[in-house]
Amino acid sequence: MCGYRKGSSLPHGGPGIAAGVAPSGTGCQECQAGGGWWFHLRRCAQCGHIGCCDSSPSQHATRHYQETGHPIIASFEPGEDWFYDYRSGAMTAGPALAPPRWHPAEQPVPGPQGSVPRNWESLLH
Repeated sequence: MCGYRKGSSLPHGGPGIAAGVAPSGTGCQECQAGGGWWFHLRRCAQCGHIGCCDSSPSQHATRHYQETGHPIIASFEPGEDWFYDYRSGAMTAGPALAPPRWHPAEQPVPGPQGSVPRNWESLLH
């Protein structure tokens, strides 16, 4: 989990985006810590937290928003350049973020390798 909480100020200013903050890693922090798995990854545009998407069993990216109030996420999937604002429930524009922009292309989806159950498709939301 990141060090910023609801109501805290942004380190680089802006409406929920701190473009200079690097991602927290290459996979969902909570899934990796707890032996879980993810379908797709999302990056908090404010603190760089990497969490799993809402189709994933644990939905850590949305939980991060609920716990911190950080409103904007970006896809952390290779080749995807979209941003989403939880407050409006809509896609939004966003700047170039600090590298790496996406998880490594060789990283499997779903992931992480060795943690994904055989019946993973039936476990998606």
